[in-house]
Amino acid sequence: MVENRRQREKEEMKELILQAASDIVGTEGIDKLSIRKIAKKIEYSPSIIYHYFKDKDEILNSVMQRGYRKIITAVSSANVEGNSPEERLRKMTRNYIEAALKMPDEFMAAQLSDSKEALNHTSSLFKGASRKKPDLSALYKCLEEIYRDTEIDENTIEITSQMIAVSALGLIIKLILEKDIDNEQRNHLIHFFCNEIVLRIANSNKIK
Repeated sequence: MVENRRQREKEEMKELILQAASDIVGTEGIDKLSIRKIAKKIEYSPSIIYHYFKDKDEILNSVMQRGYRKIITAVSSANVEGNSPEERLRKMTRNYIEAALKMPDEFMAAQLSDSKEALNHTSSLFKGASRKKPDLSALYKCLEEIYRDTEIDENTIEITSQMIAVSALGLIIKLILEKDIDNEQRNHLIHFFCNEIVLRIANSNKIK
């Protein structure tokens, strides 16, 4: 019982530290994160934080991983059995956009940072990204099904998945920055992008 309580308290403290770090990243940016700021926010000494994490980079990596997992979960949940690959592609893209919009500050801080820690999670345009990035891999597999009766090389499929992801990123950033867009217009833009633009990008490879 005592050991269980200690483990629970340890996990609660780690969660407190990570949540504080996430708040700082979201409001001030990744470059402004520091052990000192985290300690001040949770009202503990910096030495306590080092008891749970090796350094700031480990904390930042944990924060980034949690944000990335939310995106992966959103994309993966679109893979409903029985849906056509086109429908899954639309749902996948919409889920990705909506997941990102639920954590706007954290998402923007990560995507607009050029720090090594951030880029380890957000880079997606390098060759072979669809094999290393689960979200791009899901897009790639969907496109593979769409192109199953078409002669298209793997590189073209990967670049297409990257372009869809980058286009979605652009829409997300604008929706976050333009705070005066009402919900009806926001939903209309997301719907049009997922149901029209994404499929046009995908189907452009079928045009000879």
